[in-house]
Parts: sequence; C-alpha cells; structure tokens
Amino acid sequence: MAQKLKVAVQMDHVSTIQIEGDSTFAMCLEAQDRGHSLFHYTPAQLTLRDGVVSARMEPMTLRDEAMDHYTLGSQTRIDLAEMDVVLLRQDPPFDMSYITSTHLLERVHPKTLVVNDPAWVRNSPEKIFVTEFPDLMPETLITSDPVEIEAFRREMGDIILKPLYGNGGAGVFHLRSDDRNLSSLLEMFEQMFREPLIAQRYLPAVRSGDKRIILVDGEPVGAINRIPSETDARSNMHVGGRAEPIGLTDREREICARIGPSLRERGFLLVGIDVIGDVMTEINVTSPTGIREVRKFGGADIAALLWDAIEERRA
Repeated sequence: MAQKLKVAVQMDHVSTIQIEGDSTFAMCLEAQDRGHSLFHYTPAQLTLRDGVVSARMEPMTLRDEAMDHYTLGSQTRIDLAEMDVVLLRQDPPFDMSYITSTHLLERVHPKTLVVNDPAWVRNSPEKIFVTEFPDLMPETLITSDPVEIEAFRREMGDIILKPLYGNGGAGVFHLRSDDRNLSSLLEMFEQMFREPLIAQRYLPAVRSGDKRIILVDGEPVGAINRIPSETDARSNMHVGGRAEPIGLTDREREICARIGPSLRERGFLLVGIDVIGDVMTEINVTSPTGIREVRKFGGADIAALLWDAIEERRA
C-alpha cells in the first residue's frame, strides 16, 4: 500500500478555479482519493526567512460539485520541508514573481518533491524550450528588432505574433502578408513588454485544430483537439475554442519519442505539448492543462497516472 503523503499545492486561490476543466483540481481530487493530505496556499504566501522556506497553508478538502467544491481549514505557517510533495500549479504569466517562486522552491527540492522541478521550470520557458527541437517546429523568430520581424513576414507571408512569455492566447495576432497594422502593433508591444516577441509562420492547419498532447514522465498518455471558432485565430478554450476527442498520429508519436528523454532528464512529470498539423509549437511545463477534458472524452485517467509516477518517485 502506498505511503500517505502530505501534499502542498501552490496555486491560484481554489475559490477562483472553474472545476469542470481545471487540471489542478483533477490532480488534487486523485490525491485526496488516495488518502493523501492536501494543503493549500497561494504564491503570495510563500516566505523565505533564515534559510527556511515556508508558507501560510490551509488544510484543503475537495468535492466535485460546482459552486461548492472546497473547504479550507485554519491557516498555519508550515515549513515546506515538512511536506512530501509540492505541486507547483499557479497559472502563468511566467514573470519575475513566477521565477522568484521557483528560486524559493528550489531550496526544498528534491527532499520535498516539487512537481515540476522548479529549477528546470525556470530554465525551460515554454516558447524557448521548444526551439531545442527546430526540425519539429514551424519557422520561428524570437527578437525585439522590428526590422527582423518585418523581414520574417516578407519571407513567410502570414505569421503569428505573440508575447514571448504570454499565456492563454492573450496577445496572439494572426497577421496576413498584406496587413498594414504590423508597425502599430510592434509599437504597442514595445510599450507593454520589455521582453522579445515570438513570430512563427502561420499554420493554416490550425483551422482543423491545435492538439494538446499530455505526457507523464516523458510518455504520451492522452490528447484533445482544440478547434478555434470561426471568428478567432486562437484555439484556447476560454476564448471560444471547442474541445473534441482525438488520438495520436505516427508523426505525433515521433515528436513525443524525440522530446521524451529531455523531459525525463529535467524531472518534468507532467507536460503538455501543442501540435498543429505535423509540427510542435510549445512545450508547456508550468501548469499544463487538459486532464479533465481527456477523461471526459473517455481517454486515460491522467491524474491517476501522474500520482502513480509521483508515488514511485517518492518511494
């Protein structure tokens, strides 16, 4: 019988999540069903003092009931070294606040197992990590130089332009080869972001879907296809994309086999990759989603597979 674990969950406040499609909720429900103890805290409650990393936590009990999905107990400051597992699950943006939390969590990992490994989360930004596999991805440019971006569009025709550290489809633009808004858009981005932008060749295959493939310990375990609405270039479900069940192609299995060793080397137990057509556009390592959607469509119980891997790692 598996050891009962004390699990701290670093997340956006549990009161704010939409449980129907929330992967963190699915992971925590599975942990609770296995008899593990859950403790809830937000990134703002993380503290480093005199070499000790702690957080003000509440014991957490969950129910799969909309509008009544959680109960929190009394708040107590707890040393993270007393926990067996920390789930690093707050949503991006991947900003200095996020990066700082990885530095603090690195102080307790791996004695306390942090999922995913905080040092490698910090060193593997999702739109940069993927560039280690250039033959598996579309033509991509990362730069702040408008001259380079304009030249890239002349070469590629239609492009996608987005913030390098953005998330959830925010700030993603499809620019056609004759779109006259590029200069104005670059001026706006320059005022909003100090970081470079990322430009990629537009993939018409996105109209047939942007596939999210979930990997546990480097192995593909499920996928969903996200179809953009007729009025949007983005497939993200919270901006109108529609999820549908789907399997894996031989090409997608090849992509997973290629990246799997790198994921395992970096201690990434849960990863979501995005594939359009036959190319990979992102490797999501911060707080990958899609677990509940895969299960809803009759696919694998990914939360159970993940906890199998966590329990094995702890043992």
